Amino acid sequence: MQIKWLEESVDVAFRLGVNPRHADQMVRGSVVLPNGTGKKVRVLAFAKGEKEKEAKEAGADYVGAEELIEKIKKGWLEFDKAVATPDMMSMVGRIGKILGPRGLMPNPKLGTVTFDLANAIKEIKKGKIDFKVEKAGIVHLSIGKVSFGTDKLLDNFNAVLDAIIKAKPPSSKGTYLKGIAFSTTMGPGIKIDTQSIKKVI
Repeated sequence: MQIKWLEESVDVAFRLGVNPRHADQMVRGSVVLPNGTGKKVRVLAFAKGEKEKEAKEAGADYVGAEELIEKIKKGWLEFDKAVATPDMMSMVGRIGKILGPRGLMPNPKLGTVTFDLANAIKEIKKGKIDFKVEKAGIVHLSIGKVSFGTDKLLDNFNAVLDAIIKAKPPSSKGTYLKGIAFSTTMGPGIKIDTQSIKKVI
């Protein structure tokens, strides 16, 4: 039997000086990684008419409306990201309880509810990722694969760091960036001196 080894991802966790239980201290957003994620992302687009054609031409893996919603209701979830045109959201809202907990619900704040489906799909395929602070004030995400090498991983990290800093809530007081730790999928966490970060940006 042939064993297929899975390549490890490189993850980064940011510990932020915010209290996510307060709505005005929520940190969330999205960023396009310059060198992608190293993963193939399956994109589903909720669209009709000309927008359906646009989504297919942009590279969406699945495109449709009612038939996809019915399929999802029956348990089908073979996709990683979903986008939708604004006029489709009343229909997509019917499966919000299925998509929401899995982080698959299209969201205008993240650019996944838009009439510019072509750009949204291309960005996701190129390496756009979403981030959201957890209850403990941690933002955790993957910045690529081990095989990317230092330069590509550093480019991706800098893009993420910039996005995290730009997402700082005005109500956040004191130290915002409290800690950063890197890890591979199966490896230990390595803490980084946040004061040294300025030297590599």
